[in-house]
Amino acid sequence: MFKVNLQGQKKQYAFLMVSVFSLCLLIPALQIQAGDKNSEKEMKPYKEVISGVNITFEMVPIPGGKFKMGSPDSEENREESEGPVHEVEVEPFWMGKHEITWDEYDVWTYGLDIQRRKIMGDKTTDNDKLSDAITKPTKPYVDMTFGMGHDGYPAICMTQLAAKMYCKWLTKKTGHYYRLPTEAEWEYACRAGTSTPYSFGKNADDIDDYAWHYDNSDETYQKVGKKKPNPWGLYDMHGNVSEWVLDQFDPNYYKTFKKGVVAKSPLNVPVKLFPRIVKGGSWDDDPPILRSAARIYSEEDWKMQDPQLPQSIWYHTDAQHVGFRIIRPLNVPSEEVRKKLKLEPLDDEVVKERD
Repeated sequence: MFKVNLQGQKKQYAFLMVSVFSLCLLIPALQIQAGDKNSEKEMKPYKEVISGVNITFEMVPIPGGKFKMGSPDSEENREESEGPVHEVEVEPFWMGKHEITWDEYDVWTYGLDIQRRKIMGDKTTDNDKLSDAITKPTKPYVDMTFGMGHDGYPAICMTQLAAKMYCKWLTKKTGHYYRLPTEAEWEYACRAGTSTPYSFGKNADDIDDYAWHYDNSDETYQKVGKKKPNPWGLYDMHGNVSEWVLDQFDPNYYKTFKKGVVAKSPLNVPVKLFPRIVKGGSWDDDPPILRSAARIYSEEDWKMQDPQLPQSIWYHTDAQHVGFRIIRPLNVPSEEVRKKLKLEPLDDEVVKERD
């Protein structure tokens, strides 16, 4: 279940909303696609194929459980918004072994699967028809790799909306429900059972073995999966590119949690465009920003160089440090719950852009 806090409301109102949304979540979950494992014990790593282009990505099972979210007062370089530490419980899910790469992202952006079907004369499947109807971004106005590399490199510069729309497309394309993680799910997966500032230890002495950051990246992102993974087999959770999560950033959000009460799948549902959270730090950040509990957020100047009027809903030209990875929850919420919690793009978020 999700504990929901609406940005800018008083604590008492926030806790009332928790109860309301909890009732919504009693709605029966959608059936898992036939043939899928419906038991946490049966969850295994798997490789998903994006049909029509034969591009694959790998998903890693993350067991459900409880953890202490945030950082204690004693943690070096912590920010006030990282506390107080509170206990959180999350449900099981699969998470992308790597950050989403350009190879994957471009299939949606440019409709490469559609183009290939036309050239090869391949049959259009029912899933193809559903995914073909998903809105795609307008053509980018600059090379969004900025010359840093394409094949095998993480996709960057997308808005949170674009990342969520990619997930919606991928869901239709594969028949499996994919979405962005919540901040709690992301931190839980990053920590992988640890309680230290980094998943590999208390200090940054060994960070070069696990992460790309400002001092070792040569001022550019790197191919995914080149460093050591965390204890649960996830690569680049620290560094390379920061990763979108679903939550609105609120520096006082952690203060809304009741002491001694376990928060079940908390989510701070966005109610305004800025600021929203990215996690993990990037190739352009110093090690303290790469800590598991560090909270980074979007800013309006991420669109500073955008020449379009109005500015694009798809691209953050100046966020060359931002990408994302996906999760697939074992228990899929109903469509009504997904809309209420804004787990995927709402129709009114996707407006037609000017040419």
